[in-house]
Amino acid sequence: MSQFVTEHMVKQFSSNVWHLSQQKGSRLRGIVRTETLNGESGFYDHYGPVEAQEKIGRHSDTTYQETPHGRRRVTMNDYFWADLVDKEDKLRLIHDPESQYAKAAMMAMGRKMDDIIIEAALGTSYAGKEGGTPKVLEDANKIGAFDGSASSKLNVRTLRAIKKKFNQNEVDMEQLYIICQAEQIDNLLGETETTSADYNTVRALVNGDIDSFMGFKFIRLERLPVTSAAITNFDASNGSLGSGSDTIAINARRVIACAGSGLMLALGSDVKGRIDELPAKHYAKQVYASMSMGATRLEEVKVVEVLCKE
Repeated sequence: MSQFVTEHMVKQFSSNVWHLSQQKGSRLRGIVRTETLNGESGFYDHYGPVEAQEKIGRHSDTTYQETPHGRRRVTMNDYFWADLVDKEDKLRLIHDPESQYAKAAMMAMGRKMDDIIIEAALGTSYAGKEGGTPKVLEDANKIGAFDGSASSKLNVRTLRAIKKKFNQNEVDMEQLYIICQAEQIDNLLGETETTSADYNTVRALVNGDIDSFMGFKFIRLERLPVTSAAITNFDASNGSLGSGSDTIAINARRVIACAGSGLMLALGSDVKGRIDELPAKHYAKQVYASMSMGATRLEEVKVVEVLCKE
């Protein structure tokens, strides 16, 4: 055979394309309260609890209570995603990338939506008539994962402490969620493997066969932040923060336990996408997606930050 046959050898390229591994859209939107908002910012009012009074004697005067009023502010922010497809590029490609760019855009916007909700859960919310009073998540609404003598990875003992805190705050009649990473779910499996009858349940949780354990629905999300400084007011005997002398080291994972109604996503404009020709870009196709939204924490007692060692 001729030594020049290699000149006729060809390379085959597939017409099929795929997206690399990634979180494909939002995982938190479906669990939080969602409202439509028209405006730069929105205000959402609530009432606090009151106590019934005992009537003292016949014909006694009526006494009145001050029913607590409250308000939370949500501020709109705008987000977008865009990329270009030159018409000359389409002549040189086996596949048309426009639809795949659109899919990538929708997935990116969904992940950004989760980031907005995470920031609202763990960050500062704003209250008051004008929405200018900052509300941070106090130590009373935080728990450090604990094993009785030191900070720990997520374990059953910590889940019990979280559940107790929700019960004490009368949040027990709602669906409760644990928003964590794969590391925390695997930690639970390791802890229960030889010591607990919960092992099979947690194994099913790890395998994805179920999503609930100890009354919590678990949502895996690999986007949670870590602490940037050590915490030195931790009590390793019960997981509380504020009065202990133990330490939670830097880079603890900030897991979120919550009732969905404790967080709100306000939609000024839901995710929208479009593909347009741009004359200024030689009529290249622009794939574009946008959304306008904000989020806030509505009630501190419905959100617990759980600091987990990794």
